[in-house]
Amino acid sequence: MKQKLPLAEVYTLLGSGPVVLISSSLKGKYNIMPIAWTTMIDFEPPIVGCCIGDQSYTFQIVKKTKEFVINIPTVKLIKQVYGCGQASGKKVDKFKKFKLTPIPASKVKAPLVKECFASLECKVVDTRMIDQYNLFIVKVVAAWVERGVKQPKTLHHISGRRFILGGTEVVAK
Repeated sequence: MKQKLPLAEVYTLLGSGPVVLISSSLKGKYNIMPIAWTTMIDFEPPIVGCCIGDQSYTFQIVKKTKEFVINIPTVKLIKQVYGCGQASGKKVDKFKKFKLTPIPASKVKAPLVKECFASLECKVVDTRMIDQYNLFIVKVVAAWVERGVKQPKTLHHISGRRFILGGTEVVAK
């Protein structure tokens, strides 16, 4: 039998994709933060929507620079992912603190994260929903993936410290 769910908990049912690490750069200083709210909007060119909290340092950087990298971690980075979400890039170098390796991107100033199995270089293409919804619409301008990773165990955030794992493929008949 179904029970009433508080509206403030609806997000725990509709996680749209894996937790990603958004890397950004401002005046040569790198920052990184996890977000759980990303969604594909179009195929070619790949257009993605990313909701970044407006109280975060990353929001300020992305609003100014209009570019960033979406890095997709696997479960082996769960401590770093959670830790990056608990620290402010204004106060600490999160790459250094969480032992993550920035590597140069090809089309944006923000770095790729070496330890993530995939990285998507992005440029903001639509700013109309930023002020009301903190939603950045971006175009993926370069994409990188570790080809040997089969069915990666991606993290999907439920709430707080709780995650579920992706990575098991099933085929409908």
